[in-house]
Parts: sequence; C-alpha cells; structure tokens
Amino acid sequence: MNQASLSLESPSHDAEFGDYFALLKPRVMTLVVFTAFVGLLAAPVSIHPFVGFCAILFIAVGGGAAGALNMWYDADIDAMMKRTTKRPIPSGRVSKGEALAIGLGLSGFSVVFLGLATNWTAAALLAFTIFFYVIIYTIWLKRWTPQNIVIGGAAGAFPPMIGWAAATGSVSIESVLMFCLVFMWTPPHFWALALFMRSDYDVAKVPMLTVTHGRRATRVHILVYTVLLAALALATSATSVGGFVYLGTAVVLNGLFLKGAVDIWRRDETRSEADDYKVEKRFFRLSLLYLFAHFGAILVEAGLDHYTTGGAF
Repeated sequence: MNQASLSLESPSHDAEFGDYFALLKPRVMTLVVFTAFVGLLAAPVSIHPFVGFCAILFIAVGGGAAGALNMWYDADIDAMMKRTTKRPIPSGRVSKGEALAIGLGLSGFSVVFLGLATNWTAAALLAFTIFFYVIIYTIWLKRWTPQNIVIGGAAGAFPPMIGWAAATGSVSIESVLMFCLVFMWTPPHFWALALFMRSDYDVAKVPMLTVTHGRRATRVHILVYTVLLAALALATSATSVGGFVYLGTAVVLNGLFLKGAVDIWRRDETRSEADDYKVEKRFFRLSLLYLFAHFGAILVEAGLDHYTTGGAF
C-alpha cells in the first residue's frame, strides 16, 4: 500500500471539529439550506417557526450527510485534483472509514427526524435525494458519462421541493418549477467551472464534457442550456411563486446570463489560454448570484403575498 492510499485509510493526526464539519461540504450546504428555506416559506400554508427550524436543520444535515458520503467514495480522485486535495480525507485529517460512518449515521438521523418533525413525504424526498446524490451521481454517473452533471444535477434540485413538502405534505407544480430552476442551472454553472479547471478532470479521468467532447462543444452546450434556463425562469414569473419582483429580477439576470453564455460561446481557444479564462470565471461567479437572486425574489414574493392576504409564515 502506497503512502497516498495509507493517508486515505487512517488520519495522519487527530482531527478537529472543523475537519469533520468540512466533510459536510458547508458551502454546498448553504445553497441546500437557502433553496429549502425558500420552498418552505413559499408554500401556501403557514408552519410553526419551531417546526420550520427543525425542517431546515434536518434538510441541512441530510445534505451534509450526502456530502460526507461523496467525499468517502471520491477520496481517490479528490487526492489527484488541485481543487480538492485539501479536503479532509486526501489531506489525511480524516479517514475514509470515519467519513463513511458519519455519512451513514447523519443520513439515517436526518431522514427519521425530518419525518417525525414534519411528514413522511418530505422525509422520503430527503432519503431519495441522498440516495440519488451518492448512488446515482457519485458512484454511477460521475465516472461513467459526460452527462454526469446534467442527470446528477437533480440531487441539488430537490431541496426546495423538500421544503415545500415539509410545509404542505405534498408535491405541486410550484415546487416542481423550483426544482427545474436548479436542475437547468446546474449544467452551465459546472461546465463553466470545468472550462477553467479541465486539467483537474483530465488527471482524475473524470469524463466531464470538457474532457470527452472538448471545450468547443462545452461552450455550445452552455449556450443551449442557458437559453432553455432563461425561458424557464421567465415563464415562472407567471405562476403563483412569481410576480413583478421576480419578473424584474429574472429579466435582468437572464439578460446578463445570456450575454455571458454568448461571450463564452464566441471564445477563441487560443485567447482563452492567454487571458486565464476571465470570461468563464466571470460567468461562473454570476451563476452563483443568479440562483440566489432568483430564489431570493421568490422569497420576497411569498412575503408580499402573506402580507397582502394577512397571513403569516
């Protein structure tokens, strides 16, 4: 067994709380928590604040559990990629066995307690989300097909649907639309990252679209998905979770996002190397604002609706 493999099996020193917390992918968890929170409050029923707090907490724990299981399985390729070498397992701070135990334990805990705190529809959706992210995306799709991000993106799109179900006990067209927003946003978001991080995926032999089909094809895919995403985002303004605030936000941000996608599509590969992928990095940063702003607008619309109808969250 070589030194790299040994470091994955047993930590090189006693791990601290921050090392275990890093297993939960806290930055990804931020998106999970926020979109689930919006789904919960956008639902057309009121929910007790304590029950709502518990729902978001258990959804966050479930998302973190999926992140820990992802790091457990992907420890070998994480050790090869510059972007992920400092994660707890490849850096030797946490062992694979610890990550697996934490991931499985938190998965069971989050699903059971979400069901007890809210309802079993929400718990079943959370359980399926963890299963989808770990089994369907991490273990199956990620290393097998360049469509890994397209299909696997569903895992990150479930939280607003889970939040809605926690409040209502059901799935509706509104929660499906919020799911679709995240689902369609995921490919251009990650493909932009892959354009300026392609060497990482090459080394790790992950079949990202940039590796299997090249940068030119990836740029075309980003443009196509951005056009489809813009149409979906604008159409959502005409639904019950939309409104004038959402429409204004969608018009501005989708205009900027489409411009960014066109700029990426027009790129000359030789220029891309020369200017350090500034256009791609700018598009990637904008994509983060894009999703938070859209869901923030849905949250504002929900607040206005509750205010005008005299209801309460």
